[in-house]
Amino acid sequence: MNDDIQCRSCGGALSRTVVNLGSHPSANRLIPPDRAGETEPRFPLRVFVCEHCLLVQIPHNHAADDIFNDGYLYFSSYSQDWVAHAERYVETVTEHFGLGASSLMIEIASNDGYLLQHAVKRGIPCIGIDPARGCAEAAADKGVETIVDFFSTETAERVAAERGRADLICGNNVFAHVPPLNDFVAGITRLLKPDGVLTLEFPHLQRLIEDCQFDTIYDEHYSYFSLTAAKGVLERHGLRVFDVERLPTHGGSLRIYACHSTFDGHGEQPGVAEVLGAERDAGLHDMSAYDGFQPRVDRVIAGFAQFLAEENAAGRRVCGFGAAAKGNTFLNTFGAGPDTLMFVCDHTPAKQGRLLPGSRIPVVSPDRLAAEKPDTVVILPWNVAAEIIRRNADVFDWGGKFATFIPERREYRTLDDLA
Repeated sequence: MNDDIQCRSCGGALSRTVVNLGSHPSANRLIPPDRAGETEPRFPLRVFVCEHCLLVQIPHNHAADDIFNDGYLYFSSYSQDWVAHAERYVETVTEHFGLGASSLMIEIASNDGYLLQHAVKRGIPCIGIDPARGCAEAAADKGVETIVDFFSTETAERVAAERGRADLICGNNVFAHVPPLNDFVAGITRLLKPDGVLTLEFPHLQRLIEDCQFDTIYDEHYSYFSLTAAKGVLERHGLRVFDVERLPTHGGSLRIYACHSTFDGHGEQPGVAEVLGAERDAGLHDMSAYDGFQPRVDRVIAGFAQFLAEENAAGRRVCGFGAAAKGNTFLNTFGAGPDTLMFVCDHTPAKQGRLLPGSRIPVVSPDRLAAEKPDTVVILPWNVAAEIIRRNADVFDWGGKFATFIPERREYRTLDDLA
């Protein structure tokens, strides 16, 4: 039993383990070459499920301000598909909720302005809140005003006093990154207008379990949400979920729509009951969904080892693509080193010239593909495999192929294989 470990949502004792991936370095902290010999701090990726409120989580062990600081290297705008997704979102909420020049839109964890730039173009007043100064500076170049801070109740009250309350608050892939979950949601309650709308996007726990997406687990992701668990923490702070959408992003996500519980202007849509029912049918409530998850993870890792053995036996040269956090979880669970992959390409200039955490595999520009002509390119952020393959389709010109391993091994030898 682990009665001393408490759920960050409801405070219940955590005792049931979903999966244990061992100790890992910080997934987004790439290493400058001159520090390659230094020892990295490691953090246990042991995942628990709260049997009281069903929140899946890793205990808070890596301070958020040590992760999301001026050295944070994740910039959302380097994914063209993600920027397009954000633009469609802004179009949707603008039309559906009548946002305009007299509205206020606030994004929590606004990164480099990938989303709010589209609000700026539409003349909608907006503010981003993000703790990473480098991201905020990139957002300013897009005309997006950004407050450099973590979102909290204190931040929310300050913004509300200085700028007013928001008609729309959005948070894309931030809910999982919050250790003080209740303070975060309490802040949203204070910053949202009485008739305002909150939207949150996050990877869906049901898809994580069903598709063995264990690489989604890393030190930045403190929580892994089902609709059931998300709904519970929002309700505890006076917010009501009235709609939900299933999205293909990040291997399968949910976008939830919520408002103050006291506001009756938004009736509950059928999708809420449908997703809740699907989660119940999948075994997320009775714990059966988590049984056997660890052996499935072990089989994926064993399959990658077999693949590498086959490639090496055939004399094929293998590299990686995408210096993403999920890729580092995958590689470090496997126990990779510089002999596993020649290098890993990434489109983000700030990552190039560094080494992946743990594995110490060098990160290079995609230009190296044409120079080295590897036989096989392992795509680590499999959720954006289609975009990576389309942007680097010249690999096929010299007979090369791409490969992904989650939820299962798949190889791409032509663009037609994307179908």
